[in-house]
Amino acid sequence: MLGLALLPLTLQGQQAALRPWQPTDYYRLTVVTDPKLSPDGRRVAFVVTTVVEDKDRRHNEIWLAPSDGSAPAFRYTSPATEATSPTWSPDGSLLAFSSKREGSDVDIWFLRTSAPGGEAFQIKGAHAMPVFSRDGQKLVYSWSGDEPDSLKQQTWRTRVSPAAITHGPDPKRFDGRVYTSIPLVADDRGFLAPKETRRPNHLYLVPVSGGVPQQLTSGDFSQTAPAWSPDGKTIVFVQDSTENQEVPDDQYPALFLLSVADSSVHPLRTGFVQSNDPAWSPDGKTIAFICSKGRGMENDVCVIPAASGGGTARNLTSDWSLVPNSPTWSPDGKTIYFNAEISGNVHLFSVASNGGPVHEVTSGERQLRGFSQSSDGRWLTYTASDITHATELYITPLGSSRPPERRLTSFNDSLFSKLTVIPADTFWFAGIGGLRIQGWLMKPYGYQPGKSYPLVLSIHGGPHSNYGNVLFPEFQMLAGQGYWTLFINPRGSSGYGHAFTFATRGRWGMEDYQDLMQAVDVAIARGKGGVDTTRMAVLGGSYGGFMTNWVVGHTNRFRVAETDRSIFNWYSWYGSSDAQVLTDYEFHGAPWENDSLYRAMSPMTYASNMRTPMLIVHSEDDRRTPITDGEQLFMSLRKRGIPAEFVRYPRSFHGLSRTGPPWLLVDRLERIRTWFAHWIGTGDAPPVTAASQR
Repeated sequence: MLGLALLPLTLQGQQAALRPWQPTDYYRLTVVTDPKLSPDGRRVAFVVTTVVEDKDRRHNEIWLAPSDGSAPAFRYTSPATEATSPTWSPDGSLLAFSSKREGSDVDIWFLRTSAPGGEAFQIKGAHAMPVFSRDGQKLVYSWSGDEPDSLKQQTWRTRVSPAAITHGPDPKRFDGRVYTSIPLVADDRGFLAPKETRRPNHLYLVPVSGGVPQQLTSGDFSQTAPAWSPDGKTIVFVQDSTENQEVPDDQYPALFLLSVADSSVHPLRTGFVQSNDPAWSPDGKTIAFICSKGRGMENDVCVIPAASGGGTARNLTSDWSLVPNSPTWSPDGKTIYFNAEISGNVHLFSVASNGGPVHEVTSGERQLRGFSQSSDGRWLTYTASDITHATELYITPLGSSRPPERRLTSFNDSLFSKLTVIPADTFWFAGIGGLRIQGWLMKPYGYQPGKSYPLVLSIHGGPHSNYGNVLFPEFQMLAGQGYWTLFINPRGSSGYGHAFTFATRGRWGMEDYQDLMQAVDVAIARGKGGVDTTRMAVLGGSYGGFMTNWVVGHTNRFRVAETDRSIFNWYSWYGSSDAQVLTDYEFHGAPWENDSLYRAMSPMTYASNMRTPMLIVHSEDDRRTPITDGEQLFMSLRKRGIPAEFVRYPRSFHGLSRTGPPWLLVDRLERIRTWFAHWIGTGDAPPVTAASQR
């Protein structure tokens, strides 16, 4: 397996001169994403994201780094514009990228890479991020087409369903919205255009020299994820027959083959309910894809013959319980690579294309993202982060038994040279039924044996998500405040197998709650008397917010709580969220089909038990867990005289704590810090409010 521990950024003797993480350090954190290795393996294009503090926004640029480390990475796109999604042409002579620039309605640009420093240009007819044919002469992309000028002038048409029966006297004077079907909203997008006004995406073809794009597909459904056959004669794409259903019971993405010569389309009958992420074998005879029998079923890597519309699909990972993503082929066609979450990590795996055991290619207590290979399969690049290191760019030979992994960037070294970054100890324990549960415990900053410190339990969202070995500024802030910082992956988390992930179906707040409480007990024991059990806090967001509300409705062992973008009342949530499909499956139906379960699993049902001082944080434009739940929670606490603060953030959606406006994101961190400091103090300072006043 390929693995190399990330080197520590500080020396033990320097610790006394360093300070712990502060909320405002977020402004100086650089994030490295989306690495793309050039076909010859000599250069890596990647996205660098920084915060422009004075303008309360993030800035994205594309940089290049020589893969041999012979020179530092350098900025490749203009700092005056935003740039993302680098994509190499097959010969490496062009780099396509996405960038909104003044004076152009098209966001797709190109740079010639043989002469760095040249001006970005556009290819006539390339309207969306393209996929290059293997010979580099053609571009295919998925696009909804130009909107007619007549509709552009009638802006009200994007707000009013053409199927509406009612109408006003003058549409130009109506600035509201009229819907006749769902959905109405989507998180991070706000109000949607009425369903009847939306246009599907179709596939378009244009030569790399530019020209009038040729529309290859049509119809009522969108065609997405196009991939060229090696000979350039066929394109495989994904199409979902449920796209236009107002209330689909499941999704049915399927694979289709398009003949470039005559635009004829044929289904690739895989035998699976869901087929995604198609990838051609180097000889063009086989297509690998992610296969599943439907919602809640296992995902696997399958292969199917490409000729004559398919054949019998072969499942290559049926005996492997993790969730694979993004299959790619080795140049010789003997191996298929894919990534997956595993026990708090993310790594690259492989399986022989003719079947066999799954092998872990990369290793280590860390999360690797954005895997990209050179065209000859000799080199692999990715970004890496662990609990004490931010994302940086790495490259390693692929296939060597003991490869020399090389770090190509050092964007965060300057920041981290000033900080004490706190590691986490990993532990496992047996939950209810003997299920093995993984957790992490960070010691308080300034920890001294014989002293006791507060403890904070953090609960992740999802629930089918996870915590793990990646830098989390919030945890560094909490541990830096002088708290034991505990985070675990209770049952329901991803990365531990299919059965583990769906063990909470219909049982939210049951065994997963017990896993969390057992983890607290284990952490107290591991602290060997160093945990002050009278000063403990709990916090979480999304599912973690639901669970925080659930925790304080079922136990008084925590002195204080913070709940983020939380769920309090499943009934009101169902009527205003953009994600009803979650509980339709998880709770075995809609509220009117399973009333007792929605009631039993609503934290509101246990509101009379809640006595813990609560900080409620919610975004006003959150469409995943709408703010009505935060309002109801705040009302129920204050009506009963429970100390509570309600922080409402404008201009932000469900992802405030990860991708929200920087000023608001940092403000949230500081409010959590000061709320906890008031009620449980810090490592050295007592709380402002005595426990007797609770």
